[in-house]
Amino acid sequence: MSIQTDHLFKLIKTLTKSEKRNFKLYVNRIGGKDNAKFIQLFDVVEKQKEYDEEMIIKKVPTIKRSQLSNMKRHLYRQLLISLRLIHIQRNIDIEVREQLDFAKILYNKGLYMQSLKVLDRIKGIARDHHQDQLHLEIIEFEKYIEAGYITRSIENRADELAEESEQRTQVVDNLTRLSNLALQLYGLYIKVGHSRNQKDAYIVWEFFKSKMPDLELNKLTFYEKIYVYQCYVWYNYILQDFLKCFSNALRWVELFNENPKMITVDPSLYLRGYNNLLATLFYTNDHKKFRRYLNDFEKTTEDLQDQLNTNGKMLCFQYLQTHRINGHFIEGTFKEGVALIPEIEEGLKQYQYHMDQHRVLVFQYKIACLYFGSGDNNRALDYLNQIINSNVGNLREDIQCFARMLHLICHYELGNIDLLEYIIKSVYRFFKKMEDLNMVQTEVLQFLRKALYMDSKALKRAFVKLKNKLELLADHPYEKRSFLYLDIISWLESKLSNKHVGEIIREKFEKRQSLISDTKK
Repeated sequence: MSIQTDHLFKLIKTLTKSEKRNFKLYVNRIGGKDNAKFIQLFDVVEKQKEYDEEMIIKKVPTIKRSQLSNMKRHLYRQLLISLRLIHIQRNIDIEVREQLDFAKILYNKGLYMQSLKVLDRIKGIARDHHQDQLHLEIIEFEKYIEAGYITRSIENRADELAEESEQRTQVVDNLTRLSNLALQLYGLYIKVGHSRNQKDAYIVWEFFKSKMPDLELNKLTFYEKIYVYQCYVWYNYILQDFLKCFSNALRWVELFNENPKMITVDPSLYLRGYNNLLATLFYTNDHKKFRRYLNDFEKTTEDLQDQLNTNGKMLCFQYLQTHRINGHFIEGTFKEGVALIPEIEEGLKQYQYHMDQHRVLVFQYKIACLYFGSGDNNRALDYLNQIINSNVGNLREDIQCFARMLHLICHYELGNIDLLEYIIKSVYRFFKKMEDLNMVQTEVLQFLRKALYMDSKALKRAFVKLKNKLELLADHPYEKRSFLYLDIISWLESKLSNKHVGEIIREKFEKRQSLISDTKK
């Protein structure tokens, strides 16, 4: 039996009920002798839980094995055409492209003035909605018509089009360079996370310096500004300069708020800006601002629901749940945070064909931390094992490394001494392979190896000694990244005070809030 992941299968599984209904209506309108076959193919695949070609052949005997590949390709194309018809009213770029196609059809019919009229109308739409690349494409087609035929549309038309083309070309060139840089910085973060040492920081600085164009911000278009902010967000995020990261993420969000129609045009980019804003506030432990912007974000996502496509709704789920968890991390309310997990699991199942492995890893690690903070080490291990056993190569090396650290600590908490000696050696090998064994990790690994055989008095002294060492490293520019992923110091304090780690973090949070309140008085 042939069972495999298939593009057609994934596409069908992501269809909403209304999209399926519209597809059936679309097929009935276009007619054709092959419709019955590919509708049968659609119905069979839609009911499958896993893609199974043998089952398709069995259920639809009119489709020969030799025909299946072409039939699938045909069905896939018809699905995309029907989806385009549905989404054309929701996506300004699809609408403009359709009108551009109409202009080309009119041109091919020799109706030059009608074609130019369409182009002039959609050029205004493209300009007003900052669709810079489409704007340039429209101008280039206008030039093509004007250069080949005497239309006498307006006086000085050639000079106007030439100047407009040069301006748009410069904008598109800037967008290409900026978006390339933002993508490369994001790719670097996905691979290794935050900078691990001075060498990492220097490489990132050199790369950023060589690639970032020298631009005057006040002369840039909407998307040029957004990509500038995006580049600086990722650059500062990797270097762990979270105050600068916050400043640029805030400008990103505020630029959308100043241009509200662009939220409708590109809601996903707006949501990503909010996500970065909240992430930096989490890392700076600024609880007041974090709660303020999280509340704003929850209201924003609620207001946007009717305007969002599947991708936008998936991003809302992903970002909201991530930062709701982060809120519990800041406040030390781990047991309350555990209550979010069933809803998160349901969302992960709902978006299993949409969400990339990187996002799944992040959720698995955060859920493990929720269980660890609440004192449920066995459940934490369930999620940590999913990360450790996942076949993701070098993806998010940082999470893979810290998942193994937390994995060791959970086994230590559970008293699995026989396992620990073997696991510690395995973790050492993994860190060496990833080239990510920093001072914090080294100290913890050495402590755990020795702690296995200590009596209670020696163990308490060892906990105090390790805590003192780690507190010195907490302010180190590169070692401090360890504490972004795992609050090891609070765990050590929990061992010394015989409390759950969640209680320690909660007490620290309440103490900070009390100090803030006293300062205001």
